[in-house]
Amino acid sequence: MAWTTHSVFNQPLPLANSNLFTDDIALCEAVAREGASWDREWLASVGLQLGSVESLELGRLANAHPPTLVRFDARGERLDDVRFHPAWHLLMQGLCASRLHNLSWQPDVLPGAMVARAARFILHAQVEAGSLCPVTMTHAAIPLLQQMLPEPYAAWRVPLLSDRYDAHHLPGDQKRGLLIGMGMTEKQGGTDVLINTTRAEPIGQRGAGEPYRITGHKWFFSVPQSDAHLILAQTAQGLSCFFLPRLLPDSTRNAVRLERLKDKLGNRSNASAEVEFQDAVGWLMGEEGQGIRVILKMGGMTRFDCALGSHGMMRRAFAIAHHHAQQRQIMGKNLSDQPVMRSVLAQQALLLEAQTALLLRLARAWSTVNSPHEALYARLFTPVAKFGICQAGIAFVAESMEVLGGIGYCEESELPRLYREMPVNSIWEGSGNVMCLDVLRVLRSKEGVIAMLDREFDAVKGCNRHFDRRWRQLRLQLSQVREAEARAVAQALLQLACAAILLKVAEPPLADAWCQQRLDARAPRALSDALCTRLLLRAGGVI
Repeated sequence: MAWTTHSVFNQPLPLANSNLFTDDIALCEAVAREGASWDREWLASVGLQLGSVESLELGRLANAHPPTLVRFDARGERLDDVRFHPAWHLLMQGLCASRLHNLSWQPDVLPGAMVARAARFILHAQVEAGSLCPVTMTHAAIPLLQQMLPEPYAAWRVPLLSDRYDAHHLPGDQKRGLLIGMGMTEKQGGTDVLINTTRAEPIGQRGAGEPYRITGHKWFFSVPQSDAHLILAQTAQGLSCFFLPRLLPDSTRNAVRLERLKDKLGNRSNASAEVEFQDAVGWLMGEEGQGIRVILKMGGMTRFDCALGSHGMMRRAFAIAHHHAQQRQIMGKNLSDQPVMRSVLAQQALLLEAQTALLLRLARAWSTVNSPHEALYARLFTPVAKFGICQAGIAFVAESMEVLGGIGYCEESELPRLYREMPVNSIWEGSGNVMCLDVLRVLRSKEGVIAMLDREFDAVKGCNRHFDRRWRQLRLQLSQVREAEARAVAQALLQLACAAILLKVAEPPLADAWCQQRLDARAPRALSDALCTRLLLRAGGVI
């Protein structure tokens, strides 16, 4: 006998088949404003594809079926291979087709390529963030490799700039596309790479581009299936950087032994390994003892990507929460019409507006580092953005989860995966304290940085009293910042930088609301109903 106990109603449909780019008005405006309007058609096409049910399902599958380590084949031969679910490979194809790993370095690149790439990165982060790790490291490594590729691997320059993803276990010059990983941290050191114990001894002659024998370990070896890694090891002259290929010039496997894959809180689609080097062969990049200086050339770009990725996940969490609130009814009214919920969602939308403006402005600075002013802007505000945005993202996703209530806490929702994924960007490439100390280092050692801030912030002087007051206070403090104040200073710089951009480009009520909410020492006032409506409309909702 057929019977039912109840009918299901007042349960919103999942958010799918949306356009992740055109639904985000702040992102559309920032792309045009910061010099990448030429990419709008591509971004709209990719945004539609990534917002589809099919793409979102790929993100779910890649995390539900994490990679596995295959150390030996059936005959007992050492493999040290990592196997992935097909969803991972499809995601990687999309990322490489979008050139997230090399758009900035194309020989015919258009102005604003970093801006276009940043927007593409934000879109892809909303679907699956773990797969961004390989393209982030490859993107950061390519400028260095273009200058310093060892002679046996000179042919790699072509596939490094390809738009193809190639997972085959082949020599690099036989592949359609290549990926580069990094390996720096060891058990005893973590952030303090200067106490690394991995050793490198020259096989023959010492010096840049020469092969060395490497013995030691790495506690975190990101994306072990990469075609090569850049690692740090000690030489007679100190810590040095090495190019460590997966396959040697004779096509034999390098002696990089994968001990295990990390069992991580989030980032589960992506493989992170512990490895041992048993007389592996690596080629010296730069001079002996200059490893930190070489690696830091890439560190800024990977840190910027951490902020972009966190922002993308925040945007997705908000979109899910907003979509739910527009359909779910409580006491005869949609959640989004309830004053308290409306205020929560509008505050989230305001934060996303400010972050979008800052990140795309920062991308423009990365695109024009030949300008001393822009180079200083990128150098200072990259660690500022990584610290503030990556940390804010954790609480932001939790707030979005509360909008959905119990169903947002269950694995059928995207939100638990986003929540687990959030902390990795705050930790990877330098935790919050490391970023704040880096901010302090820039303020103390980079000539002209205060003049750069004066130029940026004085341009909007007189537009808002809260901004003017807070900048005067911080300007006096910058001359003698104590280390214990580093976090507060970094946070203040983030809020002021966002305010300065909004005061230049945003609607005055929106910019004034940011200044009042974030820069007024008194308790912030509630956003007006008209401003809530405006913010939620701009965020892509139907009010």
